[in-house]
Amino acid sequence: MNWLHDVSYLFGGAFLSNAVPHFVSGVMGRPFQSPFAKPPGRGLSSSSVNVLWGFANFAIAYLLIVRVGNFDLRATDQVVALGVGVLLMGVVSALAFGRFHGGNSPTDS
Repeated sequence: MNWLHDVSYLFGGAFLSNAVPHFVSGVMGRPFQSPFAKPPGRGLSSSSVNVLWGFANFAIAYLLIVRVGNFDLRATDQVVALGVGVLLMGVVSALAFGRFHGGNSPTDS
């Protein structure tokens, strides 16, 4: 197995994890932070922008997971790479968005 495929699955997992909050917030009609807000990542983007951004992240995740190599759910290294990508982006997102939405961050006392 090519190790570059595992790197692709790692980043695919990160894009997959990033797609969820944007797409869900957009579908719920709620504004949410995005790279297109002013200031980027801090201001709120419209729900429509978040649906589009979430969908773009789903598409990139699909390309990185399904179209690179031959992803196999029974291959431990591939599933671990994908899972680590999801977990890392999930933790980073929780810390970043938690500041704006009342979540906990390591600096909270």
